[in-house]
Amino acid sequence: MTFDKIKQRLKHYTVGIAGAGGLGSNIAMHLTRVGIGKLIVADFDVVQESNLNRQFYFRHQLGHKKVDALEANLLATNPELRIEVHDTKLDAQSIAKIYNDVDVMVEAFDKAEMKEIIAEVFQSEYPNIPLVMGNGMAGWGNSNDMQVHQFGNLYICGDGVSEIADDLPPLSPRVGICAAMQANVVLEILLGNGR
Repeated sequence: MTFDKIKQRLKHYTVGIAGAGGLGSNIAMHLTRVGIGKLIVADFDVVQESNLNRQFYFRHQLGHKKVDALEANLLATNPELRIEVHDTKLDAQSIAKIYNDVDVMVEAFDKAEMKEIIAEVFQSEYPNIPLVMGNGMAGWGNSNDMQVHQFGNLYICGDGVSEIADDLPPLSPRVGICAAMQANVVLEILLGNGR
């Protein structure tokens, strides 16, 4: 399948992304570059200098709302993208409301409790919508330990063990690998296995 045919197929799909940090901003960038039709992104935070090591933002965007900065960056990459942003702190009710009509849902939270909430919402409210999650991307090295595990309509990307800590911070290479894996799983769900 040519890239033009891939773009023609992808333009009909909507992908939800919960969180616009290291995972979410980079997943959104990957999907925008390949021509996804619509993204729905929610986050409540602002761009900080400490984010620049791993997130798809720039120094001139420091202090800006992440969803606004991300929207600008994505539209500069692909002006045909349709993007809906929500400047809000998500909870179970808002997740169910904002993402009720997506073809694929992507989790990109930092906190384990939010990962649990989104998994519960999608397993109970939208069990037929695939959910792609990230888990275990802190530190550096050990790239081959990062994998995709599928449990029905739930996909988990990462090594499953490298949790963020003071001595194991989130750094661009492994966060980027996990984000690319999640975006690649979205493509596999929407387009089928490309091999």
